[in-house]
Amino acid sequence: RRRHTRLLTQSRGLGDVYKRQIADHRPVSRKIVKIGGLLCLRIESSQQGEQQNHFFHRGVLNPCGLKTNEEIIGKCILASVDWRQQPKLTEPMNLITRTLLVPASLVLLLLTSCSQEAEQAASPPPDRLAERAQGVTIIRDDFGVPHIYAKTDADAVFGLLYAQAEDDFKRIERNYVWAIGRLAEIEGARAIFSDLRARLYMTVDEAKAAYGGAPDWLKALCDAWADGLNYYLQTHPEVEPMLLTRFEPWMPMFFSEGSIGGDIEGIPLDGIEAFYGENRSLESLPGTPVQAGLDEEPRGSNGFAVAGELTRSGDTMLLINPHTSFYFRGEVHVVSEEGLNAYGAVTWGQFFVYQGFNENTGWMHTSTRVDFVDEFIEDISQVNGKLSYRYGGEQRLVKVSEVTLKYKDGDTMAQRTFPMYHTHHGPITHMLKGKWVATKINWDPVNALQQSFIRTKQTGHDGFRTMMDIRTNSSNNTVYALSLIHISE
Repeated sequence: RRRHTRLLTQSRGLGDVYKRQIADHRPVSRKIVKIGGLLCLRIESSQQGEQQNHFFHRGVLNPCGLKTNEEIIGKCILASVDWRQQPKLTEPMNLITRTLLVPASLVLLLLTSCSQEAEQAASPPPDRLAERAQGVTIIRDDFGVPHIYAKTDADAVFGLLYAQAEDDFKRIERNYVWAIGRLAEIEGARAIFSDLRARLYMTVDEAKAAYGGAPDWLKALCDAWADGLNYYLQTHPEVEPMLLTRFEPWMPMFFSEGSIGGDIEGIPLDGIEAFYGENRSLESLPGTPVQAGLDEEPRGSNGFAVAGELTRSGDTMLLINPHTSFYFRGEVHVVSEEGLNAYGAVTWGQFFVYQGFNENTGWMHTSTRVDFVDEFIEDISQVNGKLSYRYGGEQRLVKVSEVTLKYKDGDTMAQRTFPMYHTHHGPITHMLKGKWVATKINWDPVNALQQSFIRTKQTGHDGFRTMMDIRTNSSNNTVYALSLIHISE
């Protein structure tokens, strides 16, 4: 392979220059200039004296009047250009750096022509999301990893979700279609009991209430989460979502853990289907034994923390070895001026680094068998036409509600309405020997989201310990390392 070098100068204003050396080490300069009132990226080769002008056209950097074979087309992302999207060239060219920083205000202009007469085109007034984008910078390194920079945590989240959507919008969307209980609208009736399970633990109204009652700083992150995804859809009209054409700030309440198998996934769907899916009276439903299956072979992630006194360099080392399916998480670096500087893996569609490190601490999650799930056999009776259950020496009313779920049926959409039953222990999820069983899991989305984000900003052992005492990320163990002394699990 040829050897390549790179010089990157961050472009913050009009006329700032980005330089790189590619292939045959031919120096190339790039400037943001104006031609006839239009914003243009000018590419100049000092050796050949050639010049190319690339106009910003409908959010995409398009070439006009190219004079060499260096056709470089990039897709504008917030305040950056993604150089991974290239046309085929007549000869191989290795692009060393993937992005060019330009002010987002330049990127967001929607021009209607790439011709020399394009100066007559008018741009629409900037909207709220476009204005927000101006405070975010995204740089992609040689491996395509996004490095997101912003003044506030919320703006950093905005950029983080935008960058994730660029990498794999389909996985983001599917994660939330599943989490909020709308999977059957895509996959049909076979997924309807997955949707019912989601709604048994939280309805949409409950998710909205949880968001409304969250601390202001967390609501700001949720708002930024929705803004980042909606801005991606706004600036990528060619993307056709399977279902979710708009993201709402209450949606993260349904997906508050980054685990590959959160607590809710431990609730078997066959029990829910047997209890809620049989078209018979409640008294005649057969028992549905639910047994936890044993793994045929040990599974789980690995985390190794090594104290600096045991390493040659003297530095603490943390090995993060998650066992997940391919592409389950993306790799990111997200930075704000409010103390956020986290690098690591983020589960698609979430706004926190699930496992990674900052300047001082590192964290990694492994599978756990900790008993955070409790099942309660309820003594159900009917009094004056109302369902009740015995708790100690008193009778309490069963909370009865219903939910209507849509599902895909061929080329049309059908719907089905289910009752939902809850005791103070939790939702009724199945029956054992004819007895109703309520299943309680560690479901506390507001605190879970707080814990997951607070974890990324810890600077020492005491703060990390306090964060762990929130005790809402229960589906995994946490392996922890501090750059100085402490290592624990």
